[in-house]
Amino acid sequence: MHLVKKTLATVALMLSMCVHAADTRPNIVLILADDVSPDMFSAFGQEGTANTPNIDKLAAKGVMFKTAYATAKCASSRVEIMTGRYANTTGVYVNEIWMGNAKNRVYSDNMPVSRILKDAGYATAITGKWHAGNQMPHEEVLGFDEYALWEGTKEIAKLPGSPKFTGLMEDRKTPSRYWHPGFVKNGKLMDTKPSDYSLDIEAEFIMDFMEKNVKENKPFFAYWPTVAPHGTRTGMPTNPLRGVQGSLSAKRGKGWKEENAARFKSLIEYMDLKVGEVVAKVESLGISDNTIIIFTSDNGTAVTAKTRGVERGSHVVHIAAGAGVKKRGATDELTDLSDIAPTLIDLASAWKYVPKAHKFDGVSLQDFYAGKIDSHREWIYGYAATSQLFRTKEYMLEVVNPVMNMAKGRFYYTADNRFGHGYVLADGKPEHAKARAKFDGFMAQLPAITKSHPHWKTKRGKKVIKKLAKPAVIDKHLYNHRDYKRYDETYAYEK
Repeated sequence: MHLVKKTLATVALMLSMCVHAADTRPNIVLILADDVSPDMFSAFGQEGTANTPNIDKLAAKGVMFKTAYATAKCASSRVEIMTGRYANTTGVYVNEIWMGNAKNRVYSDNMPVSRILKDAGYATAITGKWHAGNQMPHEEVLGFDEYALWEGTKEIAKLPGSPKFTGLMEDRKTPSRYWHPGFVKNGKLMDTKPSDYSLDIEAEFIMDFMEKNVKENKPFFAYWPTVAPHGTRTGMPTNPLRGVQGSLSAKRGKGWKEENAARFKSLIEYMDLKVGEVVAKVESLGISDNTIIIFTSDNGTAVTAKTRGVERGSHVVHIAAGAGVKKRGATDELTDLSDIAPTLIDLASAWKYVPKAHKFDGVSLQDFYAGKIDSHREWIYGYAATSQLFRTKEYMLEVVNPVMNMAKGRFYYTADNRFGHGYVLADGKPEHAKARAKFDGFMAQLPAITKSHPHWKTKRGKKVIKKLAKPAVIDKHLYNHRDYKRYDETYAYEK
């Protein structure tokens, strides 16, 4: 009897190995940078960039979108990545605006791509920053096998044994995201030291995860929403390249602005270094020909772009390279974050795990990546709280915001210009009337939030709508930062 069981176990193991060996679906590494605009990466050729050779190499080997849209703040962008759906469907417009019970049920009501890929046989892991709703990566609904995440004191206190984080703190409730950070790995608080740095922890986790699954001949999905280069809540971001930990408590004084900018740039460069290490690991594991790497960001750079309803708020990086990605370099084609989920499902051949009635707002990039087609989408969509943005290759409509008395938004002819250079205010000009009418059609498909929306009558909604009515908030939201006023921001309609 024992011999029979042993034989059956051996046969099962051999069959399993055969199945794994026959699985040629690509591995997927999805990297999400936190709070950084495309103009900070040297591949985009703008002034004042960080030196990012490893990310630049990905762009040169694959494809880099000149124009990719997200939302202007992290939570809504992260939900869009996971669900492939816009806020009009999920109810997640920004960190402070979760319609109905979306914060507690968004992944129950909108299938997360991680769960779909797990069901399709992929090993799944996440490391870095979550901040995408109350349903957590380790829960069954999301389907991540492993995780190592930067967490707050509340999440840490929920762990078995109610451990207390004793590392560096950004404020009373926020463990450090960089030096001596607060990380939870697979249900346990990590014992980090003062010399430990979060990006090192994240990269090491990703590389260990890849190596383990390569040995098991199992395709993997590694999601890396890194904590960088988001600033700390107190003081300035530091990193091993700068070699200073104590500046976390640095006070604003003479030269602070210049030093903070230098540290931000250096932090991006350290992130690039870590991306390079992960790419090198893919190569050393011998899986370069069967691994696709996608690098994107969740919103524009803080202060100058983040939370703003202008294009710069939602303009993000999107670079893809590796298995099956045609070498195109910079492209004028358009994409937004809703495209990522259906793309990953295509790459994983996982559509049979998606009910036919389930619809995505995004469009798969697989055929464009592969070079089977040379165009992708006619228009893309972004949003920032109550503002909407729409884009075609030659036109841009920003700050469509009835709540702030800008129901029509500002409409521009951009031609092939990007980053706000050479944009021409086009409303009221006969030669642009047909294009404007087309954008009105886009707006009709995705109606804006109005002042009469029932959400504003809820307890949370009342607080948000009150804040949105403040002149300082309106001024910041509807217009570019003073360093990026590159085009006419006159509103063409009566308020």
